[in-house]
Amino acid sequence: MAFDGAVISCLVCELKEKLSGGRIIKIAQPEKDELVLTVKNYDQYRLYISASAGLPLIYLTDLTRPNPVSAPNFCMLLRKHLNSARILDITQPGLERIIHIEIEHLNELGDLCRKKLIVEIMGKHSNIIFVDDNNTIIDSIKHVSGFVSSVREVLPGREYFIAQTGDKADPLTTDYHAFRELVLTKPLTAGKAIYSAYTGISPLLANEICCRASIDPEDPAKSISEDVGLHLYRNFDRVMERIRTKDYTPNIVFCGNEPVEFSCIPLTCYQTSPEPEKPYTVRQFDSPSAMLESYYAAKNALTRIRQKSSDLRRIVNTAIERESKKLDLQEKQLKDTEKREKYKIYGELLTAYGYGAEPGAKSLRAMNYYSGEEIDIPLDPQLTAMENAKKYFERYSKLKRTFEALTVHTSETREALAHLESIRTALDIAVREEDLSQLKDELTEYGYIRRHYTAGQSGKKAKKPKVVSRPFHYLSSDGFHMYVGKNNYQNDELTFEFANGNDWWFHAKGIPGSHVIVRTEGRELPDRAFEEAGRLAAYYSRGRDSDKVEIDYLEKKNVKKPNGAKPGFVVYYTNYSLIASPDISGLTEISDT
Repeated sequence: MAFDGAVISCLVCELKEKLSGGRIIKIAQPEKDELVLTVKNYDQYRLYISASAGLPLIYLTDLTRPNPVSAPNFCMLLRKHLNSARILDITQPGLERIIHIEIEHLNELGDLCRKKLIVEIMGKHSNIIFVDDNNTIIDSIKHVSGFVSSVREVLPGREYFIAQTGDKADPLTTDYHAFRELVLTKPLTAGKAIYSAYTGISPLLANEICCRASIDPEDPAKSISEDVGLHLYRNFDRVMERIRTKDYTPNIVFCGNEPVEFSCIPLTCYQTSPEPEKPYTVRQFDSPSAMLESYYAAKNALTRIRQKSSDLRRIVNTAIERESKKLDLQEKQLKDTEKREKYKIYGELLTAYGYGAEPGAKSLRAMNYYSGEEIDIPLDPQLTAMENAKKYFERYSKLKRTFEALTVHTSETREALAHLESIRTALDIAVREEDLSQLKDELTEYGYIRRHYTAGQSGKKAKKPKVVSRPFHYLSSDGFHMYVGKNNYQNDELTFEFANGNDWWFHAKGIPGSHVIVRTEGRELPDRAFEEAGRLAAYYSRGRDSDKVEIDYLEKKNVKKPNGAKPGFVVYYTNYSLIASPDISGLTEISDT
């Protein structure tokens, strides 16, 4: 993200247009480093300001936030001075990441006074500072003493000033000669030289300027020739001209559904995505506030999804590891039972030919009437031939019982592993908290997560989890609706409750993946629809990182669910197959929310 001087300049334009002349009718401080100002100016606006070290922000929003029972001191001070105050102007000094909100109000004596609320968006040094008309600090949301900063104290009674930004210049007033001196002579990369030389320019904006000039941002600035340097400056100046003339285009660049960057100018440096199945897309916004709110809402949602999915993934991976070890042990024990038939034959041959065994013999050579070959049968010299035969029959019976039990247990373990693998695949494609909630319900139902009962519920049979999220919905190039289950419950619902008998069913062959249903609505499916549905089945499967995936497809009426099978598991006996690429670029997704 790049909350730089250019984005703040765009934001100041919006705030100036909507808030100038308005009156502050409500002041709240939901968190220790957050403010919400409600401003009445024809319409009512809510200005959210955060001086959080991790995520400093300022934008207009419609969302409300819960307030503490008792207002903090800084909030009470602002209410004392600024209740019903009028906003005169909103400005930005140069291209600094600073916003000045000039305010006019009446003091206790009824005299007209002017003050400023200064918002500094500077990472961990972000702050909200309240000053009088002489630039003397009245108070701030964060106090910074000389023990914390040797550059500037932010304390009541101190004079407010902008901390020096080293040798950085104002990019809005520079010319080519200054640019050449500040950028092209530095022993830095081209991108770093630009954002190190000028205030308000982020690495993203510097890289964008280099990209527009067809220069690699990692190229050394000193190695750039005079002609190329002039070309770089002209592109730099074109970007600055957009800021000077307020020619803004708030936009967010997405990689698939994930927001990557936002800016107030078009970003040409995002062209080729590292993941072909997730191409870069750009969404433009009418205002920077809408852009910022949308970006951080999407980012926060993804962060929550990843946090919650990581907890579930850890449970699933632990269960898979445990079941895999169990399967290895069972298969090893099963292999040991392969000699059971040999012991049965030893017992039978000793019963038939044991009379020829000499007392104390360690073996008996006899004809195996099953194969027609002579074999040596080991004997315990302490036992008679009949006692040795009985011992071999006992071994055979024990191994037979072990084989029968292990065959059942091994099958159950393989089914459990396949079930867990399907859940792990579903975790990879979950995009909402509701999707994760369903997966958690499934893990709880099958005992991988302990169920917590409230008082009086202990021992009650769990109800079938209610489907709360929707499957993916796509529209084929020929207008056919295609649905993709996000998890096993949705797969079952799509296949056995939603789909009609003549709809087509798709699934990746032999690997965990989603059920894909194509609604035919009585029409014949063209080849392109089969190919696009196959691509969906390949992408939403464990084979999405492969070049090609084999897909089984058939009419839904031929798909059956065995009694007692786990959710999402089906059987079919006649099907068609195709090879599909797990690339869904170009397919139209429809939002059903």
